[in-house]
Amino acid sequence: MQNKKLNIAFFGSSLVSAYWNGAATYYRGIVRALHERGHHVTFYEPNAYQRQENRDIPDPEYAKVVVYQANEEAVYNVLEDAATADVVVKASGVGVFDELLEAEVLKLQSKDRLVIFWDVDAPATLDRVESDPADPFRTCIPQYDLILTYGGGDPVVNAYTKLGAKKCVPIYNALDTATHYPVSPEVKFACDLAFLGNRLPDREARVEQFFLDVAAKLPEQKFIIGGSGWGDKPMSENVNYIGHVYTNEHNAFNCTPKAVLNISRESMARYGFSPATRVFEAAGAGACIITDYWEGIDFFFEPDTEILVAKDGEEVAQLLQGLTEERAQAIGEAAYQKVLAKHTYAHRADELEQLLLKTPRTAAKPSTEASAVIS
Repeated sequence: MQNKKLNIAFFGSSLVSAYWNGAATYYRGIVRALHERGHHVTFYEPNAYQRQENRDIPDPEYAKVVVYQANEEAVYNVLEDAATADVVVKASGVGVFDELLEAEVLKLQSKDRLVIFWDVDAPATLDRVESDPADPFRTCIPQYDLILTYGGGDPVVNAYTKLGAKKCVPIYNALDTATHYPVSPEVKFACDLAFLGNRLPDREARVEQFFLDVAAKLPEQKFIIGGSGWGDKPMSENVNYIGHVYTNEHNAFNCTPKAVLNISRESMARYGFSPATRVFEAAGAGACIITDYWEGIDFFFEPDTEILVAKDGEEVAQLLQGLTEERAQAIGEAAYQKVLAKHTYAHRADELEQLLLKTPRTAAKPSTEASAVIS
């Protein structure tokens, strides 16, 4: 059974572009690790939101990428193409025809084919569904063979179970050692505190509290903010907005500042156990991370030794004012050693592989050598 190689079809937002697509590096890490274990992966992504015009990477060697047009006919064509897979995955937040895909992939279920919903934003999905009894996704949840989530721990598992999920398992994000690692500092990213994240409705107020207000209170310190959508946001003069940061610059962005800040989206902080992918990426570059508080931090990193934790903007300011270069480097090194030991995508892929191979619907089918679909 351990030698069985799976063909996986994955419908997601994008594997090749991180533009308005924070899940990209999560997908890449998981898919690369599965490929390294011999599984075949095909990733179906729509041509939408200018992602193809803002690619971070060419089509990777570890997956077949199928880009389809953002229309209904194209969606049905790729669904037909996915019908030869052993495992079909529909991720949340594809961005176009999500409702259609969530219903139609269920028609691909068979005694030989596993159909999975992979929620990369479970807190938002659950909040939406629980607030609307008529949400069509409600009827889909009990039909999936398996619900996977980007994180969320017991609160998310319990919420999905209450909605009728057969089984819900978090596959936490992690470090992709092939893409995120320590590099030499770059002067353009030099500052006391840097934050990277797109401007989103349930993050913006927390960015104000944990970052922008802190910068305004510490005019003698230098701050950098990267990500899409912040161009018209009022900021103090000591904040430098640098726009979208491409993946190939993430390592320098994380290595260079004295510290980097993680700010969870409101819903993820509320559910807990939802570390952003960027936490692991920053730790993989040896960065000293300051994070907003959320339940479950110590499940991943030891506070004060491997990561610094702040419950509000005032605590961020206090941490910054007391942070020496030497302590920042020691915390960054400790975080780096922790992610290598416990939190790489190889660790996650091992967990996922065991889960898929032990699922009767998948395990019942003889090994095949066809091509696949995933992410």
